[in-house]
Parts: sequence; structure tokens; C-alpha cells
Amino acid sequence: MRRLWLRCNLQKVIFFFFALILLCVFIFVPAEVSERPRFIVEFGINCSAIYDMEPVEVNKCLVARKKRYVGPTDKNVVNATFDCDQFVASKGYDALQGSEFEREFPLAYSLVVHKNADLVERLLRAIYMPHNVYCIHYDQKSSDDFKSAMQGLTRCLPNVFIASKLERVQYAAISRLKADLNCLSDLMESEVKWKYVINLCGQDFPLRTNAELVSDLKMLKGRNMVESKRPGGKEWRWRFHHVLKNEISDNYELPITTNEKKIPPPHNIEMFVGSAYFTLSWEFVLFAQSSLARDFLSWSEDTYSPDEHFWATLVRVPGVPGEVLRSDPDITELTSKTRLVKWKNLEKNLYPPCTGEHVRSVCVYGVGELRWLLNYGHWFANKVDPNIDPILIECLEEKLLEKQMASNKTMK
Repeated sequence: MRRLWLRCNLQKVIFFFFALILLCVFIFVPAEVSERPRFIVEFGINCSAIYDMEPVEVNKCLVARKKRYVGPTDKNVVNATFDCDQFVASKGYDALQGSEFEREFPLAYSLVVHKNADLVERLLRAIYMPHNVYCIHYDQKSSDDFKSAMQGLTRCLPNVFIASKLERVQYAAISRLKADLNCLSDLMESEVKWKYVINLCGQDFPLRTNAELVSDLKMLKGRNMVESKRPGGKEWRWRFHHVLKNEISDNYELPITTNEKKIPPPHNIEMFVGSAYFTLSWEFVLFAQSSLARDFLSWSEDTYSPDEHFWATLVRVPGVPGEVLRSDPDITELTSKTRLVKWKNLEKNLYPPCTGEHVRSVCVYGVGELRWLLNYGHWFANKVDPNIDPILIECLEEKLLEKQMASNKTMK
């Protein structure tokens, strides 16, 4: 009986210790990031055939889009970055080296993001090179998991960092512009002697490899790539004072236009409008920290969507690095290569139809635009969203990888 009693109790002790070990593993070992669904594999889709617009392949995509996309959550990305060695190896960051041609011309990026950590990571990986430098500005209103995911990326990738000053970004307000300016200020302090800086958002995606982009940027010879047009009826944005907050200091959803007229811009600056997105030389960013630029920024504090006139106007200031003459023709979204956006009201005249979906009058691209995007000549596409068309992003990734591998073979 005593032996039986000891045996039973020994089994209980062993069971207890095994349970304790499993509990510790469950609590302290980070879960792997959930696998991202690969639609081109599941549905047997050939991206080259899509590029050639073969009807059978296009039809497969239409069928695939009916299936709901469920990608990794922000928390999954957080967990994946607990083990940096595994994360870097599994995502292929360690395989990205670049040629001597690219290393001699490092780039900088300002990523202003606020949600969908997995899509941000895909964008980062698509533009990543170890000799470049990347600043991430996340919105202070972002979820805790998203913030932790961004911090995880910076922990695992030494040339990626979080902006030293973060904003609560309000749409069409000065905080959106300041988010980029915060990153630019930090990037100017970087040990990486970058040549150009490009700003992106979380729904942008590259259309060129790093080598192709460097080749195009070298041809600029110090000029900037910024949309800059005559105001064309948008003068109200800066002719009147705008209120950002209500009486209890909460931000309005949009800045409110008042009847109070503003004084003209300082330093006899002539106003132009454009996009919040840019490709700027190091020398121009240095100028953007000058007293003239700071005065113009201060004057823009209470304007509507200052990010859409700040850069467009500064590049026209006489004598600035890479100056665009005030008398030069408009630089439109079609001639500025930085970012390709397809506006709904221009599709009939300037663009082929959107094959994805429209969100606030902007096309979220579908796979039917793969060939058009890659051949149009721009550097980045906006907008992409795996919830609308995951296959487009997968095919863009595949095509860019093919070109990168071909370039690597040529360089050897």
C-alpha cells in the first residue's frame, strides 16, 4: 500500500512540474507571428501572367478576392519581434545588402504611420537596405499594440528608429506636417550621410527597387521631386485663420475656417500648392531649418492642410537648393514621380479605371493595375490595402524581388 501511495503521489508531482513548465513556456516564450495568407500560392496565381493581363489569371484573382483576407495582427508583430535574430532571418532582412553603387548613395525615409503594423512592416522590408536610414513617426493616438510593434521593429533593425518627438496627428492640421519635420530633424543628426529623403505613409508601396531608385535620383543632380502648382482656388486655406480646437481644448475633426483674415506670408513668399509627399535633397532639408522656413512654418500654424502648401511653396523660394523657378510650369502629380495617386474624378481623362475600390475618392489599387503601376514611371504607389486586394501587394513584392535578384547577378 505504501508503495502504491508513493507511486500515485510521485505521478502527481511529475504532472505538476510538467504543467508548471508548460505554463511558463506559454507565458514567457513569445508566440510566432501568425502566417500571412499567400493568395498567389493558394489560388495558383502567376504574377507574370497577371502582368500580361491573361484573362484566366485575372479571373482567378477575382475569385480570390471574394475570400476574406486575415493577416497578422499588431500583437502578432509585437510577438515576432521579441526574438530579433529569428525575425530578421525569417523576413529576409539579413539577405538585403545592396551593391556598391547603392551604398555610395544612401537614402533616408520618414514613415508617418498610425495603424496596421503588418502592412508597415511589409513596406519597410520592401524599401529596406542596411546602409539607408529610416525614421518612424507613429501617431500618439495609435493603439498600444501598434506602438509596441513599431518599437519592436526599431529594436531588431539598427538603422530604423522612432522619432524623438511624436505628435497627436490631426487631419489637415499642422501636426501632420510637424510629424515629418520631427523625423527630418532627427535624420539630419544621423551618422548616415544620406543624399535624399522620401516620406511615406502606411498605405504606400514601392514600384522600384532601391537600385532603380538610386539611379533615378542621381539623375536629379540635386533637384527635388515635389508637386508644386498655382493655387487654383485654394487661397482660402491660408487667407483665413483656422481654429484647430474647441473651447475645451479638444481637437476638431477638421480645422474650422473663420472669417478672420490672415496677414500675407512672411518674406514676400509666393504661395503654391501640391502634395504632402516629397523627395528632398539633404541640402534642401538643411534649408528647411533656416529662419525663413521657420517663419513660414509659424505663419502656417493656423492654415488648412499646411503640409499641402509648405513644401510646394518652399521649393519655389529664390535661391533654395534645387530651386524651381516661380515662372516655371506647374509640377503636377503626374510629373512629380514620388507618389502615384489615382483620383476618381480624373480616371476618365488621365488614368485607366480603378480595378480595386475607391476610398474617399482615391483608388485603392487592384491587381488589374499591376502592369500600369510598374510601367508608369513613378516611384511609389498610393494606396494599397490587403483587405481590398492582397494579390496586388504579393505580385508587387514578387516583381521587385525578381528585379533585385537580376540586378544582383549583373553586379557580380
